[in-house]
Amino acid sequence: MFSAFSDIDYQSKRARTPNEAAVKRLDGIGHVLSELDLAGVGTQDDLTRMLLTLDTADKCIRSIRAEFRTEVANDRLARKAEDLMALIERARDELTGCRTAKS
Repeated sequence: MFSAFSDIDYQSKRARTPNEAAVKRLDGIGHVLSELDLAGVGTQDDLTRMLLTLDTADKCIRSIRAEFRTEVANDRLARKAEDLMALIERARDELTGCRTAKS
């Protein structure tokens, strides 16, 4: 499960610019999130783990964005971060909406 993170660090070191490294880290977060099975959430523990994973990913994205507050980040970085955060929010809404409907 965590092997994707080791690849992210290796790829980030090979990046030519800080923006490129940040985009690669965001790509890695997106890859990890794409492996999540929202439909497989069946118990309260599953839901809790999934929401924690989404929250952690969101914090990582915000941390990456914070690195560029004082620098000019390229449009690709900003767009990718915003897209991932929107997907996380939709997944969170889907999980909490489904959970409410099942109860």
